[in-house]
Amino acid sequence: MISLLCHSTIAQERKDNRWVINPDQSISWKKGSGDLPHRDHIEMAGRKVAVVLRYGIDEKGGFYLNRGMVWPLLRTVPNNTHASLMRRFGEDVLSKLLVNGHALENEIVQEISLNGLMTVVSEFPHSIEVKRVLFPSVALPVFCENYTLRNKGDNPVKVEIPSSESVIQTAPEEGVFGSYKLVVQQSGQTVVLNKDEETKFSVTIAGYKPGEAPQTIDVAQEQVLREKLVTEFTDKLVLETPDPVLNTMFRFAKIRGLESIFETKGGLMHGPGGEAYYAAIWANDEAEYVSPFTPFLGYATGNAASLNTYHLYAPYMNKKYNKLPSSIIAEGDDVWCGAGDEGDAAMIAYGASRYALARGSKEEAEQIWPLIEWCLEYCHRQLTKDGVVASDADELENRFPSGDANLLVSSLYYDGLVSAAYLGKEIGKPSSQIKKYQQEAAALRKAIHVYFGAKVEGFDTYRYYEGNDALRSWICAPLAMGMTEKKEGTVAALFSPRLWTKDGLLSQSGTDIFWDRSTLSAFRGVLTVGETEKAIEYLTYYSNHRLLGDHVPYAIEAYPEGDQRHLSGESVLYCRIFTEGLFGIRPIGFRSFTLTPRLPKQWNEMALRHVRSFNGDFDVEVARKGDKLQVTVTNHGKKVLTKIAKVGTAITVKL
Repeated sequence: MISLLCHSTIAQERKDNRWVINPDQSISWKKGSGDLPHRDHIEMAGRKVAVVLRYGIDEKGGFYLNRGMVWPLLRTVPNNTHASLMRRFGEDVLSKLLVNGHALENEIVQEISLNGLMTVVSEFPHSIEVKRVLFPSVALPVFCENYTLRNKGDNPVKVEIPSSESVIQTAPEEGVFGSYKLVVQQSGQTVVLNKDEETKFSVTIAGYKPGEAPQTIDVAQEQVLREKLVTEFTDKLVLETPDPVLNTMFRFAKIRGLESIFETKGGLMHGPGGEAYYAAIWANDEAEYVSPFTPFLGYATGNAASLNTYHLYAPYMNKKYNKLPSSIIAEGDDVWCGAGDEGDAAMIAYGASRYALARGSKEEAEQIWPLIEWCLEYCHRQLTKDGVVASDADELENRFPSGDANLLVSSLYYDGLVSAAYLGKEIGKPSSQIKKYQQEAAALRKAIHVYFGAKVEGFDTYRYYEGNDALRSWICAPLAMGMTEKKEGTVAALFSPRLWTKDGLLSQSGTDIFWDRSTLSAFRGVLTVGETEKAIEYLTYYSNHRLLGDHVPYAIEAYPEGDQRHLSGESVLYCRIFTEGLFGIRPIGFRSFTLTPRLPKQWNEMALRHVRSFNGDFDVEVARKGDKLQVTVTNHGKKVLTKIAKVGTAITVKL
């Protein structure tokens, strides 16, 4: 059972929420919600631009905004991982306006709403209401701001809105392509507004390469396109549970997880973001976290970026089996290998196999199969005398010690072998090769249990590496891969005061550092091995905190590093808690999978609708039937399966 202390913490967290969920599953901060001043930050992205909005409400109730602009395709010198052109714009647009000849002052924010766009509604003297709508363009290198002024008073008011254009030419020696042009434009007019009349104007911030002419931007149309993209994300793979917080955070996670894809000269490249990581891919964020998920949403751009991830890595295979780069940067022109062998081959084998199965395309699978084979062979060659994978780093890039062989890399290799065996059958690989992968997976699972299994800080769980005597959050990795040998002790350790905090799991006990990626993987793993009630209590708390608390509405990267940036891969990991953990979807073929649903005792039903993987568009409905579960799968409106099964039973589904 969850502790009384944790129940108290959850209740207090809900009481202290700043945000509420609206009927359309947007969220809003409303006047009077929490103490002032309050500040936060959120990232948004389009194909050619990203922005981190640092915003808030001051002690008098006025709105604060600073725009952290990023242009991933405007490369700077040196052209390394962080070489996207970045500038911050803190201009207060409304301070330039005149109402009846006086500056528009003394703003009181009434509501801030988030729904893939930011909407801010404020009131000013003279009964003026102003609505801002802030968002990145879907396809242009432009950030857009739409403003609407309404006269809510009885008397006419004269509004003077200045038009303006400012141009910044960056230093030519600082740009890979020379001098870049940054253009800030504001439309303007003078108008008299009678009662309930309104007027609109817009502001755009755009970045252009040499020779690119500044475009005429229809901001109203750009808003339509952004809203259409958000709808495309949110109308597919719909989570329905009795808990609106889980449903809504899942909805938001799809937006953040799949919006951060950039149209580079190296093809479509998913990027983590965070004012640091763009026009580049990583073996963990893109190949391991994001790509296995994109087929479930059926977002064509996401699938293309996932496939391109593996195409970009494929040229680095080599006959000597030297390690792969950890990341491919600068639109595909360069690589980064600065942290040693992080287990990149295991990450790629795992992610690529799962992507290919869920995507359900034999053509794509055959394209990336050589990379999967190479990565599995690389890992096999790294096996130690104890049968686990040698690796001098892990995905945290030496921020914490990981020894000469760590638990995460071996766990990823294990699932890579299992998934590759399923995939090999689908594309007609020799039965001897498939059997070899299955035997190697079985041997590795035993080796993981023997080599990493240990008593750590009193818990019968895993040591992260030989000599490790402090609990680590990545002890969840075997659980996420379906290994149950140490589940009781591991679950107890994860949710003990040694690791669990109000912000999720510490990366290592005795520190104050947390990374959401392991917390999210732990939720998935704990559900996968059937510890449903424990997982759902803590997941509900976590989701409430991230969606409606002080820093919203997405999963974050880390703290204190990065100031809790909204990296996109973490939002995908949040979604995978539900697809793989709560519903237990495990790809086993191009049109087949197993389902092991974990319906919490306090729920009577749950559903995933419009799942687009395995060449389908299917719904999964789970309902309680006494002490059993009724599972119904409907594909394109046609019932494929109805089965009543014991809790924890894996059900095979063929579409």
